Order: sequence, then C-alpha cells, then structure tokens
Amino acid sequence: MTTATASPAAGRLSTPTIFAFASAGIPGAMLMLILGTYMPRFYASHLAIPLTAVAAAVATVRLIDIGFDLVIGYGMDRTHTRFGRYKVWFTLGLPILMFATWKILNPPEGAGVGYLITWLLIIYTGTSISSLSHAAWAAALATGYNERSRIYGWMQGVAVVGSVTLLLTPILTKGAIQPGKGESMAAIGLIIICLLPFTTAANVLTVPEKLGPPQKGASLKDYMAVFTTPGMARLVLADLFLVLGPGTTSPIYIFFFHDAKGFPIKEVSLLLIPYIGAGLLGAPAWARIAQTLGKHRTLQVACVCYAITQTILMAMPKGAFAMTAVGMFSVGFCASAFTLLIRAMVADISDQIRLDTGQNQAGLLYALITITQKFGSSITVAIVFPILAAVGYNAKEGAVNTEAAIRGLEMCYLFAPIALVLVGGALFFGYKLDSERHADIRRQLDEREAALTADLEAEPLSGLSSAPGAAPSGR
Repeated sequence: MTTATASPAAGRLSTPTIFAFASAGIPGAMLMLILGTYMPRFYASHLAIPLTAVAAAVATVRLIDIGFDLVIGYGMDRTHTRFGRYKVWFTLGLPILMFATWKILNPPEGAGVGYLITWLLIIYTGTSISSLSHAAWAAALATGYNERSRIYGWMQGVAVVGSVTLLLTPILTKGAIQPGKGESMAAIGLIIICLLPFTTAANVLTVPEKLGPPQKGASLKDYMAVFTTPGMARLVLADLFLVLGPGTTSPIYIFFFHDAKGFPIKEVSLLLIPYIGAGLLGAPAWARIAQTLGKHRTLQVACVCYAITQTILMAMPKGAFAMTAVGMFSVGFCASAFTLLIRAMVADISDQIRLDTGQNQAGLLYALITITQKFGSSITVAIVFPILAAVGYNAKEGAVNTEAAIRGLEMCYLFAPIALVLVGGALFFGYKLDSERHADIRRQLDEREAALTADLEAEPLSGLSSAPGAAPSGR
C-alpha cells in the first residue's frame, strides 16, 4: 500500500500574496473589537440605554442573523462568474460595511433600542458577507493540510495589527482618540471606513481565485451532508464552546478591569494590547505546532493552557499593570489558537464533503462556524448582563458599586471561560480527520479533477471524423 502524500496543488503560496489576502483582517478586526467590547458599553453608558435592553438588542440581532448566514453561504457556493465565486461576494460587502459602520458608531442624539437593532442587523449582514467569502476564498487558495494552517495563521496575525493599532490610538493621537470614550466612536468609525476600500482592493486586484466549473444542482442529500458529517458536527459544537469561553469576558471586560481591578479607562484599553498582540506570536506558533501534533491535538493543548493562564490572571493583585499585562499576553497567546485552527479544520472537512458528494460547500460550512460565533456571543451577552443586573451592578459611568456587585462581576469573568473552553477541547477526543487522512482525500480530489479536465479537453474533438476531408458530424 502506498502512503498518501500531499498533492502538488498544496504548494506554498508566496508571502506577498498571503499578506495582501490577510490585509482584509486589519479593518475587520478593528470593527469586531469595537462591536464586541466597546459598543455595548457605549450605548449603555453614553446613550443611557439599560444594560438588559442592550443585551436583548444584541441577542435578537445575532439570532436573526443566523438565518442570513445560511442563505449567504449557500448562495456563495452556487455563484459562478468570470471574476470568481468569492471575490464577487467579498466586494459586495464593502459598501454595506462602510455605511453601517458610520451609522452605528455615530448615532443621533436620543437614539434608542430600535436604532441599535436596525443598524446592528445591517452591519452584521455586511460582516457575514465579507467574513464568509474571505474564509471560503482562503480554503480554495490553500489546499494543503499544513498550508492551511499557515494561511489562517497569517490571517489571524495580520488582523492583530488592526486591533493593536486601534488600542494604540490614545498614544498615537496623544489622547485625542480613546476607544473607551463615547466622543471618540465617530472618529474610530472614520478610520475603519477609510481602510476598508484599500484592503478590499488589495484582495480583489492581487490575489487569485481558482475558477472552477459551475456547481451542479445539489440534492437534498448533498445539502444535508453538510449538517450530518460527523467531523463537522463535532467541530461546530466544539467551536460554540470555544466562542462562549473567551466571549463571556468580552462584553464585561471594561467593567471588570475598571471596577474590579481598579485600572483607569486608559489603562484598561492598553491592557488589551498584549492580549490581542499575543496573536502575532501565537498564530504562527500554534500553526507550526499543528504541523507536528495535528490541528485537533494542538487545539486541545491550547485549551488546557488557556485554563491555566486565565486562573493565574485572576489571582494577580489589583492595579498591578505590568504583571497583569504579562498575564493578558499569556491568555491571548493561548486563545489565538482557537479561531485559527477551527477555520483550517473546516477547510479540510470541505474537501471531505466535496469528495463524498461532488459539491463545493465551503461557503455553507463557514456559515455554520459563523453561526456558532454569533449564537455564542448572543448567549454571553444575554446571560451575563442580566446576571450583573441581578447582583445590583450599575454600568453607568461614575457609579459606585457594592462589594457584592463587584464579586458577581468577578465570578462571571473567572469561572465560565475556563469551564467552557475545557469542554470545547474535550470534544476533539476521537476526531479522525488528521494529516494522513486529508492527504488521501486531496490525492483523490486531484485525480478526479485531472480526469475531468482531460475529458473536457477531449470533448471538442469527439464530433470530428478522423478521415481526411470528412465533414463534421451533426450537419
């Protein structure tokens, strides 16, 4: 028996190509950081909307948006143009994101829950189109098991540049722009809006997309294969827990470090720099480790390390900036493995489904992963904010909270992330799609595509007689 090896199609992409492709993550990461960490506090403290109302608005929009992701993913997989499949969708997301970013970060005086829900729906539709098409495009761009770890590592690492740059704006602008302050939100929106056209152009104009044949009509069985593939079902469930873990800390991050740990708002924003910046080292490091241990084993190691570092972070004394910064770096280093490896594993399962059904369902597969992220974030906001309200925590700027309220805030930040991440890691026991299995899948796919190409090239000759001077058949 011969040993399966990586196909020739799995060759390494040039670094400039990967960097141009990954540049889309710079404004994308800025926007996600603002929406996930700063926007809830902005609407709660500066627009005086109750925490429970903000939580209900975010949860409602996320749940509605789940249906959009499935429709968008299915539509992407059945799009075929001379410009490509995913490039077209990626470009479509640009004007939606630009307009919605301005509206949600520059609300009019007196804006309420209705305004928040409306523009959250629009901006999350834009992010769905852009993120789904970009992730599926990456799966088509890199086909090798290890090459996918590399490209998704670059994507996550470059996205860190966007997040860290945003967090450094208080220093870069000498305090004129501070993400934690409501009066800075419009300026931050303008920064994101100005970056989006440049990074979109870098992708569309310089990064190739392989133009495959049009998709044949998918049967119900083909469609359901996406949901019933054992590896994908396990991956989606694990991803939900890995989103719920760190996601529990995101909406209460500012509250925790400002009110429980005693850091001023400026330092609270600065503490995010080592956490997010750790991805610059963490993403390539975990990608390299995955080449030795395999993606799912590496993910399990990262989960255990996350639980350890999160526990150490909680034990650090109040107001100790340097120690806390080191702790945040450690937690961020471990957490950087989650999205990177999950996305790379989805690309591998996409190959498995294409071999089994003949259908390219990458867009739909990434829609499922996006759904877990949105559903997970809606759960965290909908659960954590009511708990804070129940223990009497007051989110208004300058409010003085009781000791019991602060203790409830600390418990929310400590226990849930650790437990949820460990459950996510445990779900990968028994996972089957390793590097050897994927190499065999790619070999079979490449052989099938080579045979199809040969048939298509021979087809125009089938209507011609081999006799000299003979007339073409069918006339």
